[in-house]
Amino acid sequence: MLGPAAGRHLHALARNVDPRSVTPGKRRSSIGAQRALSLAGGRRQRSRAELDAALLALVERVTERLRSGRRVGRTVTLRLRHADLSRETRSRTLPAATDRTDLVLAAARDLLDARWPHLREAGCSLIGVTVSDLAPADAVQLTLDLDGHDRRTLDHTLDAVRDRFGGAAVTRASLLGQGRGAQVPILPDPVPDP
Repeated sequence: MLGPAAGRHLHALARNVDPRSVTPGKRRSSIGAQRALSLAGGRRQRSRAELDAALLALVERVTERLRSGRRVGRTVTLRLRHADLSRETRSRTLPAATDRTDLVLAAARDLLDARWPHLREAGCSLIGVTVSDLAPADAVQLTLDLDGHDRRTLDHTLDAVRDRFGGAAVTRASLLGQGRGAQVPILPDPVPDP
């Protein structure tokens, strides 16, 4: 069913034989999340609001993981799968590395907006967001908050509420009643010794 090479490889892995080297202490190069969208009734078209709500939930999950790992990233990648199972990715590199939900969400929404005319015709069965080009959060040039809104404090406060009372304790109004999707346990990201 798999072919001889894949069969031998899976058989070896099942017996705990794996010649690949393990590099301990290596940190992730990207953090992402994705969500499959059911295609009930065949090629059901998704509204822009439905895709935006799914995108918002994914961006919140990714940026929360960035902050908990004390990481920031510069490149935002949007991953899409169409109703015919074809895939596409689009990315945008931000001017500065960040873990702020509003900045990552703005970049992801811009990418989605650019693909919206195609998505109306091709449908969408999966949406995903990844932040890459990661760096430690303390190695980033600080910026002045000139608009009077401290978005980082809001993000950290929401993270603290979710840590203490659970992921469903607080959410954005546009995500009410939608759930956060399946939560997969995340292995801790090793922190290199100073």
